Amino acid sequence: MTSQYVEGWPQQSREAAQLVIDRYGEPDEATETQLVWHRPGPWKRVVATRVFFDHDFPAPHHDSVESVIDYRVPPEKVSDLAAFDGSVIVERTAGEVSARCHDEEANFLALNLMHDIVTGKKSVEEARAYYAKEFADYRRKKPTPYMEGLRFTPADGGTADPDMRLLSEDDLEQAKQEGRQRG
Repeated sequence: MTSQYVEGWPQQSREAAQLVIDRYGEPDEATETQLVWHRPGPWKRVVATRVFFDHDFPAPHHDSVESVIDYRVPPEKVSDLAAFDGSVIVERTAGEVSARCHDEEANFLALNLMHDIVTGKKSVEEARAYYAKEFADYRRKKPTPYMEGLRFTPADGGTADPDMRLLSEDDLEQAKQEGRQRG
């Protein structure tokens, strides 16, 4: 049975959203373009969208389900994560990391490898090779430990990074006065 929320969605995103509905039930929020679950399973939030993205790593598939956790990524590791997988999304200011793929298992895989990269357990190249191996093993019906769940405990808040202030109140006031003089 297909949920009423996704009946008009493209097949690629409808099937992915239905997997989330089957696992976690009806969403907490629903619009014509997205469904949102708050605190389902190990996640801070899961978002299924009508829009899907073609993704060729490690093999062609469609990304439309994003699983979000609280996690602080050191700024110097963000480029490594972008090189690892374009569907791993770092929100530094919010203190969140998410993976967007076609199902929860693939999101577990991506986020477990994200953690391995951040903690120095794997290089980008090692993580990409492992991702491809486990992705293929899943199809072979072989064990896939990185797809079974998170292999680390995500934070429960406290991961936001508001960055550092560069402009003082005096700097802002001076800029405002200069703007008035020119205006």
